[in-house]
Amino acid sequence: MSFNEQELKEHCLKIIQDSRIKNKIVILCEGLIPPKVEGRRSPQLYKQMEQMPDANFYNACVPTWWKQYRPVFFNCGDRNDVLNTFFGLLDLHNADYSQSFLTPDKLFAIVDLDIQLAEIKEDYKFQNTDDIFYSIYDETKINETDLNHHRIWITGLIHKEAYFLKPDIQEVFDNQYTISPLYKENTVNLENIYLDMVNDMTNDADLQIHWSRVIKRISHLSNFDGMEIDKFQHSWQEEYENNQDLHYKNKLINAVLMLVKSKEYWKQILPDDNWPHSKSKFREQLSLEIGKFYSKQDCIVENHIPFFFKTLYKLIEE
Repeated sequence: MSFNEQELKEHCLKIIQDSRIKNKIVILCEGLIPPKVEGRRSPQLYKQMEQMPDANFYNACVPTWWKQYRPVFFNCGDRNDVLNTFFGLLDLHNADYSQSFLTPDKLFAIVDLDIQLAEIKEDYKFQNTDDIFYSIYDETKINETDLNHHRIWITGLIHKEAYFLKPDIQEVFDNQYTISPLYKENTVNLENIYLDMVNDMTNDADLQIHWSRVIKRISHLSNFDGMEIDKFQHSWQEEYENNQDLHYKNKLINAVLMLVKSKEYWKQILPDDNWPHSKSKFREQLSLEIGKFYSKQDCIVENHIPFFFKTLYKLIEE
């Protein structure tokens, strides 16, 4: 979905007039917004936003040591909606800050890298999401020096859901003792998902069209520099199969998670027959467990989400 002009203004007003954000860091993210009831969206539903996917995932990722003045998260629809909300909030605040609880310097947005880039239409120092990506990340690590210049953050992997599929997350899947997560009717083994992602990549028309631009994301892997998509597919499979160096294999996995759409593979992770609720509810609960995993990770430049929060926390300390 995308907001029309009136819906965007109403959405921004709901956020800017929410007293919970006073003196707080506000983070806008992609995800469903509260539905309209009798033609309007209830402010009460906005107050429950952090219990909705995807805001609840990022909320679960907040480091365990961050006890007070935690950020407030708002779902804002698709990627363009998030960007429009970011600038819409600033415009509304600047037009009449007496009606706003927002602290502009504490407003942030986080959106997916995705395959296609999104233009940043407003007066922002970067023109599009790819420009932001290349500024924030140095190979696969966060560029700590440059991160402080950003208020719009881009995921270092193609989608937020790619962080659900990183090799470290295997332990989260393995530790679901009550209900077993399944992928294609078998216990989740993330390696099988990586292999499927590579096997399927030449079927993705979107990836094919934008391949020459997207492949530059992994230019640090010189073996694949400038390769056509079908050759990359074959070479990746060969290198992954024949290489025993775990560190290098993780680099290969990371490359796939930067290039290949991950959402559809995440959606194929299902509960076993003992789960009494919807499949999407199962994945939501699983994502919260993954969020807890990230909340306990070291806040180092290799760990994107924890390091983002470490950077934000400096605003609390000032």
